[in-house]
Amino acid sequence: MTTNFRASLPQLGRDLFLTDGGTETGLVFNQGLELPYFAAFDLLKTPQGELAVRNYYRSYAELAKKFGVGLILESTTWRASRNWGALMGYGTDTLAGANRKAIELMEEIRREYQTDRTPVVIGGCIGPRRDGYVPGRTMSTQEAESYHLEQIETLAATSADMVCAMTMNYVEEAIGVARAARQAGMPVCISFTVETDGRLPTGLPLKSAIKQVDDQTAGYPVYYMINCAHPTHFGTVLTSEEPWAQRILGLRAHAFRMSHADLDEATELDPGDTAE
Repeated sequence: MTTNFRASLPQLGRDLFLTDGGTETGLVFNQGLELPYFAAFDLLKTPQGELAVRNYYRSYAELAKKFGVGLILESTTWRASRNWGALMGYGTDTLAGANRKAIELMEEIRREYQTDRTPVVIGGCIGPRRDGYVPGRTMSTQEAESYHLEQIETLAATSADMVCAMTMNYVEEAIGVARAARQAGMPVCISFTVETDGRLPTGLPLKSAIKQVDDQTAGYPVYYMINCAHPTHFGTVLTSEEPWAQRILGLRAHAFRMSHADLDEATELDPGDTAE
């Protein structure tokens, strides 16, 4: 069974959808793999690496099958954009090929697991141009649109149903991604990360970030997410009944309470308190 959900993403309904728990973190800390520049897509160039990626996603597909819920497969392309690819020796063509191969792997898993009870959505994952936790040298919205358009256009030519910009840490880049997605005709989810105070690493409140992106893109993102943060960092946000908070439809939370600065220095994965 092959399906393209671009016209109507099923996770926009009332049913629960599962996502994976963070590809790079899982591969590094749980499987002991080395990822150059934290780039999981680089694994796809060897059979052993591809098998590790396949097994990672299949573990979540098995969970979705077990509990009869939908599944969103986010590709290994978080680092598969021009600047990161160049650091690893990827040219324009080889980088585009890596993006396509990542989506092809998601297609294979969808064909294996999709049923009426478990619809599977393929997301082309977009990452920040620079560090995921520290804004550093930022781009204008125009620069961000131009930079991310190249990867998004590659993903738009595949069977990906949408793109999702993960770990956005400043608003101008998020706006640029949304505009690039609109230009490529792709649905887009914007996923912000927040610090322990619930604000973006720039200090901007999440409320302001979402409202700015919506205001400057005519509300183009299909929804927003929060990723790479502990629930206690953003829990109060989810109690709001204001329209901007209702735009948050997805969570990919950390199990540990530490700040991003502490996380960057961690050598072991803190499993956190599951019951909590």
